[in-house]
Amino acid sequence: MAKNSPLVRLQAEIFDPAKEYNQFLKQNTGAGGAAICFTGLVRSNPDNPIVKLTLEHYPALAQRQLEKFANIAFERFKLQNISLIHRYGAMAVGEPIVQVMTISAHRQAAFDGANYIMDWLKTDAPFWKIEQSAKGKNWVENKACDENAKHKWKTD
Repeated sequence: MAKNSPLVRLQAEIFDPAKEYNQFLKQNTGAGGAAICFTGLVRSNPDNPIVKLTLEHYPALAQRQLEKFANIAFERFKLQNISLIHRYGAMAVGEPIVQVMTISAHRQAAFDGANYIMDWLKTDAPFWKIEQSAKGKNWVENKACDENAKHKWKTD
């Protein structure tokens, strides 16, 4: 089997998570042991329901940073393949915002690779989030729990 390299897509358009995962599995026939798929959805806050979430970014910078996370995970966890899709622009509650798919000979590596990517995406990806609710617009700050989660992956 030829060596794969992570696929990273940034897009404004909504995507079909099941279709993406089925395509990932089909492209990786013969690989294997374990395939993991994580899909993050736009969520609302019950105390202040949002009507939309907008992600702003610098395209080239965001692409490079996401590729960096994926490539590190690919090598570190000895993954057979990775596909990472991340949206930007305006999104409605419940829509997919991110999907990380990993495949590996062993399940723990596949889980760890996907978790690694998500932990770094939550804090270090160059996206700026704006939630819009009936009360107005609000910039979303990083959460301490997300900052803490990425520290488990440090090797220094």
